[in-house]
Amino acid sequence: MNDEPIEEQLNSSVYAELRRRLITGRMRPGHEMSTRTLAAELGVSQTPVRDALSRLAAEGAVAIRSKRRVLVPYMTQARMEDILRCRLALEPEAAALATPSLLPEHIERLKQADRKLDGAIAHGDADAYIDANYTFHFTFYLAQPGATMLQLIEALWLQYGPFMRHAFDKVAHARLNDSHQEAICAAMAGDAAGVKAAIAQDIADGMKLIASHGLGLTRT
Repeated sequence: MNDEPIEEQLNSSVYAELRRRLITGRMRPGHEMSTRTLAAELGVSQTPVRDALSRLAAEGAVAIRSKRRVLVPYMTQARMEDILRCRLALEPEAAALATPSLLPEHIERLKQADRKLDGAIAHGDADAYIDANYTFHFTFYLAQPGATMLQLIEALWLQYGPFMRHAFDKVAHARLNDSHQEAICAAMAGDAAGVKAAIAQDIADGMKLIASHGLGLTRT
């Protein structure tokens, strides 16, 4: 029996789990991990963990310090600005491209995610906030037709997700324009340009707010 498909499936599942933890901020900037610890935690050998970490390192999500030691990178001002430029270039366009394909169930998912965001902010729940924010944005991005664009956006979120958790406590209660509501209204009207503008505003507001708080982006 050829075991290669099983091995590939295992590698993919380990990669997907580590990727999920990064995108949703389960691993903060500066978080150190070892292949041995992760393998034990996931109930697998170290080989698929090493393979997954190598893929994530190639995507800029982690930094491999040695054969067994891996670090979630700290954020720098230059990296932050670079990510902002890339997010503004890709994500509003993806949301606009998705607009003609949105179904009633997509709209309901957007509304539910926005309600969960409000609840998470009220309760100071970073896990719920990051999960709901991810759901909101990717309801758009998964509905657009470009597989390459989706991959590029996911790569950006791999790098930004850990920092969002790091910053949540300091920015969660700040007052922002409700760009999510604007995006929902535009989506319901089939207004792709309106969706694009609302998502661009949401990204810019969030990242500028973080910068305005003078957060320590790098290790001191």
